[in-house]
Amino acid sequence: MTETLLQRPASLKVWDLPTRLFHWALVAVIVLAFLSSEEDSALAQWHQAAGWIAGILIVFRLVWGFLGGEHARFADFLRPGRLVSHVGDLLRRKPAAELGHNPLGALAVVAMLALVAGSVVTGITLLTGGGEDLHEELAYGLLAVIGVHVAGVVFMSFATRENLMRAMVTGRKPSDRHPGGADAKPAAIYALPLAGLAVAAAMLGAMRIDPQAFLPHANAEAGEGGEHAALDHADHDDDD
Repeated sequence: MTETLLQRPASLKVWDLPTRLFHWALVAVIVLAFLSSEEDSALAQWHQAAGWIAGILIVFRLVWGFLGGEHARFADFLRPGRLVSHVGDLLRRKPAAELGHNPLGALAVVAMLALVAGSVVTGITLLTGGGEDLHEELAYGLLAVIGVHVAGVVFMSFATRENLMRAMVTGRKPSDRHPGGADAKPAAIYALPLAGLAVAAAMLGAMRIDPQAFLPHANAEAGEGGEHAALDHADHDDDD
């Protein structure tokens, strides 16, 4: 038994590099989108680009959700059957540490991905003069979900004595918090090539709609009132 303990690594691989890069890239793009969302913002010319980039990141995450590393896959963390027991553990103040996303965290991840995607789509419709109200509602809905998600990460980090934010930076979690755990299975060998193709196709599609999609430029005007049809994107705008 002593020999087994000595051989056990101090930490376990949980989040693969593409998942972590996606997570922090989306954080950065969402921050940029909100900071550039007002016409008088010094960053206003970046708003549409932020939205397009957010859309590209969502395309990548959808592919990675099926072919990526073990805990990045939707099948790993979308487990409705675990939700009730997880909530029960929280009410009893005995939440269990999870290697991947816990059930409530998984709901937040799905909600954020959906809201970012919705913001991107409604941002695109602004180019033709419609959807401004819905775009803003989705953006602020995203902001609310992000707030809940961050609060949940902080709470669970204290409750389980596991730094979840650091894990999304290093990709690892301490093995002593997961006695039966093992390193996450890697992504499928063809995952990156397929994700790359999907991203390339999405970028080409974006540039067909807006040739300057990924460059800073003034918001397009739409509608009779000259309302800014900024691809106001999901930019208003996440995973872990």
